[in-house]
Amino acid sequence: MTAGRHKLAERYKDRLEAGRRLAAALKHLRGQEDIVVLALPRGGVPVAFSVAQSLGALLDVLVVRKLGVPGHEELAMGAIAAGGGRAINQSVVVSLNLSPEDIAQAEAREKLELERRVKAYRGARPWPLLEGRTVVLVDDGLATGASMKAALESVKNWRPAKVIVAVPVAPPETIEEISLMADEVICPLTPPFFEAVGSWYENFPQTSDEEVKDLLARSDA
Repeated sequence: MTAGRHKLAERYKDRLEAGRRLAAALKHLRGQEDIVVLALPRGGVPVAFSVAQSLGALLDVLVVRKLGVPGHEELAMGAIAAGGGRAINQSVVVSLNLSPEDIAQAEAREKLELERRVKAYRGARPWPLLEGRTVVLVDDGLATGASMKAALESVKNWRPAKVIVAVPVAPPETIEEISLMADEVICPLTPPFFEAVGSWYENFPQTSDEEVKDLLARSDA
């Protein structure tokens, strides 16, 4: 694991700048030809674009959807990912006394949106070969890490040689959990008083579907 300092002055200007700083922390990968950068849309795509450009690597997306608690959808009880990845936050499930039916209903609802986004972002582009390659999973930051855990479960189905999680910011406890699932974790900022991912950016607008598709097209050019 590579962790950084957490001064408020070290906030990122925006996602592209965060990607450039993240790419600098990944400089040991430059020159390798077996790297695939997979972004978690939507916010992870601008970050991953900078990383892929710096590494000269292929950029693609792995769509993930959080499973919101019924009535409090902003609170994640887990996540699902394209390719069958699934992660459930058992502490949330137990503390809120959520039933298997609650989880199943959330999964069914989010699966529809997941499939829509896969079609919108990837279209007919072929899925990249991951077997035996180094996969770098990128998001704009982690809170509970549920989305990244689901992404990790999916990626492992394709038998990569190595999986690296690279994010600009996350709380230390989440990094520790993710480190148990990934071969390497790169995170320049690990503030103990985390609050939210957006707190560590000066500009943190919602990333649009159009921006995701534009960055993927620019990466392919």
